[in-house]
Amino acid sequence: MRIGELAAAVGVTTRTVRHYHHLGLLPEPERRSNGYRDYELRHAVVLARIKRLTELGLGLAEVRDALADDAGRDLAEVLAELDDDLARQEAAIRERRLRLRSLLEGGDLPAEGPVSPELAALFGELTRHPEPAMAAKDREMIAFLETVAAPADRDRLLSALRATADVPGALERTHEAYAQLDALVGVDPADPRVEQAARALAGCLPDEALEGMGLGQLDLGSPEMTDSGSFFRAFLDDFAPAQAAAVRRTIQLLVERAG
Repeated sequence: MRIGELAAAVGVTTRTVRHYHHLGLLPEPERRSNGYRDYELRHAVVLARIKRLTELGLGLAEVRDALADDAGRDLAEVLAELDDDLARQEAAIRERRLRLRSLLEGGDLPAEGPVSPELAALFGELTRHPEPAMAAKDREMIAFLETVAAPADRDRLLSALRATADVPGALERTHEAYAQLDALVGVDPADPRVEQAARALAGCLPDEALEGMGLGQLDLGSPEMTDSGSFFRAFLDDFAPAQAAAVRRTIQLLVERAG
């Protein structure tokens, strides 16, 4: 058989056949005097087996193991591992679908995009329209932190937000602090309103919210917490100068309280 005939018989492309040759999965046949490869039935059998294994989800490295001389035992082991992996994927897909269903059935989705059900519920409790512009910015940052945080840090973040939301009058105080931050656009960073806004914002977090957040161990002089820290600098660059000064002061006040 020529390579095109082999590929057509098994249902793959000639490029796939050449790729399998390159990887050593499919033995190279001898060439005729005219230079063409001369494929035999054994090549079609091996190629068909490779196709079946890849369709089951095996990677090419796993296919190579399955095609080894002692493939009878190894193949069963490889397929069992594949079955376990598929079961994990099925469970993960079911979990994602349940989360999507809860988001779709829960009504309005937060503007920050899909977040955890816990955070979506908290956003619903802490959102009121009309709201200060800073409120939306804060939710975007919280959604970002939930996405990138390690599981333990994510749990602490949600616990702090829950503790804040449970305090009577939290929504009103938070929006008042946001409004003070909004008013700092175009203000000199040395203006007394910067300190007032920082104290108002820090006052929104009750002591219960500070527990377990590790703020007492935070080094404000570390590179990560100064303008030399790339993430912190990028975070502050999103604010007007006076607003950035208020955010720095807020963090300082919270660290002092937690210490």
